Amino acid sequence: MFTALCSTNFLVSCLLFSRVTREQREPYMDEIFHVPQAQRYCQGKFNEWDPMITTLPGLYLVSVGIIKPMVWLADLTGGVVCSTAMLRFINLLFNCGNLYLIYLLICKLHHREKVRRHQQDKGWGLLFFFSTNIVLPLLQTRTTSRRVLSSLSLSTFPVLYFFNFLYYTDAGSTFFILFAYLMTLYGCHKASALLGVCSVLFRQTNIIWVAFSAGTLVATKMDEAWRTEHTKKRDEKSPPSQVPLSFSGAKKVMVFSLEFLTSPGHVKAVLQVAWPYAVVGVAFLLFMVLNDGIVVGDRTSHEACLNVPQLFYFFSFSLFFSLPVSLCYHRTLRFLHALKKQPFFFLLVTAVSLLLVWKFTFVHKYLLADNRHFPFYVWKNVFQRHELVRFLLVPVYVFAGWNFLDPFKSRSLFWSLAYLACLLCATVPQKLLEFRYFIVPYLMYRLHIPLPSLPRLVAEFLLYTAVNAATIYIFITKTFHWPDSTATQRFMW
Repeated sequence: MFTALCSTNFLVSCLLFSRVTREQREPYMDEIFHVPQAQRYCQGKFNEWDPMITTLPGLYLVSVGIIKPMVWLADLTGGVVCSTAMLRFINLLFNCGNLYLIYLLICKLHHREKVRRHQQDKGWGLLFFFSTNIVLPLLQTRTTSRRVLSSLSLSTFPVLYFFNFLYYTDAGSTFFILFAYLMTLYGCHKASALLGVCSVLFRQTNIIWVAFSAGTLVATKMDEAWRTEHTKKRDEKSPPSQVPLSFSGAKKVMVFSLEFLTSPGHVKAVLQVAWPYAVVGVAFLLFMVLNDGIVVGDRTSHEACLNVPQLFYFFSFSLFFSLPVSLCYHRTLRFLHALKKQPFFFLLVTAVSLLLVWKFTFVHKYLLADNRHFPFYVWKNVFQRHELVRFLLVPVYVFAGWNFLDPFKSRSLFWSLAYLACLLCATVPQKLLEFRYFIVPYLMYRLHIPLPSLPRLVAEFLLYTAVNAATIYIFITKTFHWPDSTATQRFMW
């Protein structure tokens, strides 16, 4: 079933790719920088570099490494070699890889998705025979279907899927991040660190997710130490799988974390496992020192800042795209119950959020000037309606944040903290509101929530399919021209 799914997905993607390429033959948007640079590498001109490119040359190196053998095997010559279409096709290959990696990650992360109720019937004779030979296989088939459908849905995640048809870094960047994390889960830490280096060559900010892979190892050690400490104290009121929602609980976690990270024994135990990631981290710090920053080119347009509302935008973004699998009647009731039970806590969160929106909202010049991107219209039609709109949206942010964090109750305490720390680092320093920056954080979130039911997965897939169909249709058919340019402009993410 999964093989047939991969083949069908590749066939449909190829048909869409053919249509998009026919309509937009020339490089578009950031492709005007990426395509010529890759073509220079195809010609062996590795010492030439466009100063407007902000990322490292991972995409171009992989493209040349794939295209050159294909050209030799197929005996291709002329303009087809390293053409715009051939370079774009590389991302279709990454799309297939992403589908497979997502499936493997779901199987690894949700391998305990078993029918435990029926395993408890071992002493019931005929009932056990019936459950083992009839019900259990059926439910296992249902679980497999959920895994496969979940993989298909996430591989068609709209913001990521759209860029499979253009020569952007997103597909390859996501591929190496997912591959590195999968190797971490399998305990192949040297391979994971090496794949992490590849991901950084696609996009420097991927170092955050290399750190996340290492952070999961640290979180595992901390969970073990936390569990041991609480077992000794016979404290059953604060299980290690739950985040304490009180100031005393937060203080206890901070004190424990400080003691753990300053303990030579614990640090040694962590480094024995996570040293490959530490090597990558040290090498990246050296790169930043030599490069005088994280950005390779066009630094004036990519300056870091403390844009805290980016986290709120991400919560809202996640609420929309996870709506079919995350929101339900019972969860809404739980939120209302939490409001009633802890009103002062939510008032404090709302007050702090209002302050952060007031003092730490930054707007990039590209967001206001480039009307080819969807975020331009989100900002124009929502945030620029009135100066109070950004404050009126704070209750929505609070609910979106609560809905986002609620599934983390099934995760361990320190894993959740590691993920949230990486989420902050990946979103807050970004001045530009760009949905592409949310791809990896969202996929990591979606992969780790409990596996949804089949009807919810079908609804999620239909939502993603509808958004993909709309965005590709708009890109192809709804063209326009700027007054001072004859070039055809298109709408995109």
